[in-house]
Amino acid sequence: MTPAGWITIATIAFAAVALISGKLRPDVTALMVVVILGLTGVITPDEALSGFSAAAVITVLSIFILTSGIEQTGVTRWIGQRVLKLTGSSENRIVAALALTAASLSLFMNTIAAAAVLLPAAMGISRQTGVRPSRLLMPVSFGSLLGGTATLLTTSNIIVSTTLAQAGLRPFGLFDFLPIGVPLALAGTGVMLLLAPRLLPARDVPGSMAHMRRLRQELSDIYHLREGTSQVLVRRGSAVAGATLAQAGWGHELGLTVLGIVHGGHLKLAPDRDTEVAEGDIVLLEGAPTPELAERYGLTLRSDAALDQALVSTDYPMVEVLLAPRSEMQAKTLREIRLRERYGIQALALWREGLAVQQDIAEIPLRHGDALLVQGPRREINMLRYDRNFVVLEQETNGGPTSRAPLSVAILLGGLTLAALGVLPLPLAVLAGVIAMVLTGCVRMDEAYRVVEWRTVFLIAGMLPLSIALDTSGAASYLGESILGATARIGPLGAASILNLAAIGLSLLIGGQAAAVVLAPIAIASAEAIGADPRAMAMAVSIGCSLAFITPLGHPANLLVMGPGGYTFRDYWRLGAPVTLVAILIVVLGLHLVWGL
Repeated sequence: MTPAGWITIATIAFAAVALISGKLRPDVTALMVVVILGLTGVITPDEALSGFSAAAVITVLSIFILTSGIEQTGVTRWIGQRVLKLTGSSENRIVAALALTAASLSLFMNTIAAAAVLLPAAMGISRQTGVRPSRLLMPVSFGSLLGGTATLLTTSNIIVSTTLAQAGLRPFGLFDFLPIGVPLALAGTGVMLLLAPRLLPARDVPGSMAHMRRLRQELSDIYHLREGTSQVLVRRGSAVAGATLAQAGWGHELGLTVLGIVHGGHLKLAPDRDTEVAEGDIVLLEGAPTPELAERYGLTLRSDAALDQALVSTDYPMVEVLLAPRSEMQAKTLREIRLRERYGIQALALWREGLAVQQDIAEIPLRHGDALLVQGPRREINMLRYDRNFVVLEQETNGGPTSRAPLSVAILLGGLTLAALGVLPLPLAVLAGVIAMVLTGCVRMDEAYRVVEWRTVFLIAGMLPLSIALDTSGAASYLGESILGATARIGPLGAASILNLAAIGLSLLIGGQAAAVVLAPIAIASAEAIGADPRAMAMAVSIGCSLAFITPLGHPANLLVMGPGGYTFRDYWRLGAPVTLVAILIVVLGLHLVWGL
């Protein structure tokens, strides 16, 4: 193998270590790959930068915006409400409906978005039926992943298809994944129906209560809210009387967070920093002043009356929000985020790994799987539903589809139909759909910029040149021949099966997108070496990159449900392993019957 080939393999090793360890952000790692390959001369500067204009990048970027148009016009919310009405109280029917709905949504939208839009619906079903969220949420995540195997619109599938085109081969069509993907989704759902009641836990976690008034009270109990709050009466002559919250220094001097103020018998929650405190007011606090501090500032500790009033406030609802996958808030503290100033809400408690935290939550760096108990004006809570950094775990009660909902669906289906009929290439068809969404008001242009997962875009754009380097340096042929040498006696179907297993394993370590970039050129080179259909071998890799069921780290959709479901790593293994085994059997059978291997 040439020196360029060894440099390429070393670059893959560096990227894998960086992605697995988490020491570098994935998008930064991808950009470093571009620089390394360009500076070492493995690929030309034009090739190094070609990822930013690649069809895969345009397609993925457009899918993010089209998905937002469907969400913003209320279509996905309406679907969730229909599921809630049709399932009844049968746990098996609920699991089947949620899994198949998630799979169906994944045919037309981003996999993570499909899971995210069904998450509040699943939580609502849990509250109404009493079926614990831990029995419902993993089927939502797994269903979205299974549905992603049946469509070209999944990111890893788009990457593999683009790699085929770069190699001078016919890329995958919109419906090429259906013959294997549909049986895969149905079989996977069947396995979940059979095994989920036996293997999934029945844990009490936040959000499993039956009625909203009772929900608020029980949320406070689950988060041990009373243990972390106190109330003080502002006495006559108090040092804080007549001063705003900022002037009195409740935060930096007293070390307390003001949750609400009772003035003239009326409770004001989430007061801003310019709110003035008067004599006789009752201040609801996160934390409690020491007796010495209370005496110095003229404060008297009171009972829980104001807290009881706060818990049942309908104007200032108390809801749980989940840190979204790829949230910009990861590793930041609430103080750094400036939650109250930025969103107009306040955090009451944090739920992490089955434990409630109330003390000093403003100083705790957030991480994936965290749930926050927040309270604020209903308008601000509803606005939070459209922020891609958070997922609100309560359905919007009055959120039906808007007048533009049919138009957004028509635009999405119209663009996909043009691509399916070959009238337009897929990247151009979905980009035209984006323009139509913007011109018709389904999506605002500033919203379009906001909803794009730019880190994913840069990850793909940075990693795609790696597939070029694998091809031009001879590294793909070398690795392909190594695979063939180890599997010489098992034929094309055996080689495809090995590639499928490699894709599953690598996806669990570095993610499906990066795995697709690395393995697609190897699959093509392997096929050419043994005279097999390279598109069939690429299909084995493509589907394998979506079968990340056995750990929560395998796909962001799995991480999304981990916190509200109260899942452990062991829970994913227990249900994910049999689903993966059945999926592998379906893939191997499909490659033989459909693709002729």
